[in-house]
Amino acid sequence: MNIDNRLKINDLSPLLNRFFALSAKKIRLLDKAWDPAKGTPVFTRKGTYTTRGWTEWTQGFQYGCQILQFDATGDEAMLELGRRNTLERMAPHLSHTGVHDHGFNNISTYGNLRRLALEGKSSDSADLVQAYEIALKVSGAVQAARWTTLLDGTGFIHSFNGPHSLFSDTIRSCRSLVVADRLGHMLMSENDRRISLLDRAMQHICNTLKFNVYYGAGRDAYDVRGRVAHEGIFNTTDGRYRCPSTQQGYSPFSTWTRGLAWVLLGCAEQLEFFAATPASAWKPFDTEGQFHELLMEGALSTADFFIENTASDGIPFWDTGAPGVAALGDYQSRPSEPDNLYEPVDSSAAAIAAQGLLRLGHVLTRGGKRYWQAGLTVAKTLFSPPYLSVEPKHQGLLLHSVYHRPNGWDYVPKGHQAPQGESSLWGDYHTMELAVYLIRQIRQERYLTFF
Repeated sequence: MNIDNRLKINDLSPLLNRFFALSAKKIRLLDKAWDPAKGTPVFTRKGTYTTRGWTEWTQGFQYGCQILQFDATGDEAMLELGRRNTLERMAPHLSHTGVHDHGFNNISTYGNLRRLALEGKSSDSADLVQAYEIALKVSGAVQAARWTTLLDGTGFIHSFNGPHSLFSDTIRSCRSLVVADRLGHMLMSENDRRISLLDRAMQHICNTLKFNVYYGAGRDAYDVRGRVAHEGIFNTTDGRYRCPSTQQGYSPFSTWTRGLAWVLLGCAEQLEFFAATPASAWKPFDTEGQFHELLMEGALSTADFFIENTASDGIPFWDTGAPGVAALGDYQSRPSEPDNLYEPVDSSAAAIAAQGLLRLGHVLTRGGKRYWQAGLTVAKTLFSPPYLSVEPKHQGLLLHSVYHRPNGWDYVPKGHQAPQGESSLWGDYHTMELAVYLIRQIRQERYLTFF
């Protein structure tokens, strides 16, 4: 990436103002067109949102966009829309025992609603805030119950693939656990055993960083610092680690960039959370005294890998080892080419990573400017065409997002060989979240956190 060190956050104001004017229209367009009886919108095909039955993990992004639009613009109709949709339709996601995505669905909705009320931005009653908090407590406990125990006695939140599977993206679901813990909740298990949600979040984070992130320490022949495997596989009989794997990436030995982006953002957010949380709450669970160091190295290594393996404007390919990437030569030295003949880029990975880079830059007392400026560089690219979706009839906000390239789910336009020109709800939501993060700082409002 070619980091623009001259770029200032205020330089993005015109782009953000245009973005929020556009997002209001797109959010209303999707809300009017989508029939909830069809399920959850996931990604676009020829500019129209469609569903894809695999797991219900994107509905919170749809309603979360409505809530974030209010956060940025003060549009009360958007707040009412997001609140109503959350209260009427999100309850099944609170008790959903079959997914690892509670941090996506429920922090994006109930979490944002609670935050806005506590900030005084909304006039929600104390009773409504209590309802949001009960929802967040349930979500955190249900997510924590999806647990696999390892040989050393620690464990992780297993993916929908089953108890053997540790997904890198699940690190962002740790938000559900730590929020519920700070609300005074815990997981009640057999014989009334009280399980700390904060402890489980910390164990999951540590095992994700231990098994799914590489640090150039010679762990295997493909150990490059900052590389991320999408999935870790474990023997559930004895709790031993077996091998890396992937579901949405090209291979276990390349990096699916959206997974890396979620690790980067998850680490940066948790660094902020633990800095704001009394040490007395979490130190009893940091048995080796290395949690903060591991969290920081996870953030730094993935951030450096992203910067080094991304086009000059900050947009990565969907996977760094995808076979067609080699045909594009030194792609890191020139702007991204979403219409290339060989491999799709993934703008949603860029949107997630941009926020991670900015947050990492914010928490670092020294050396943070590099990451902050990298985050601004990516943001400037995303809030402009060809990534900003300006076509009025296209229902998406962020173009050139990719869902599941190995399964062939993404739309390939006629005359092309690679997917392009489409949107996803997670791409749209994380772009909204990035925009809100930036506009609040430009306006000198309270720093945006999930907790």
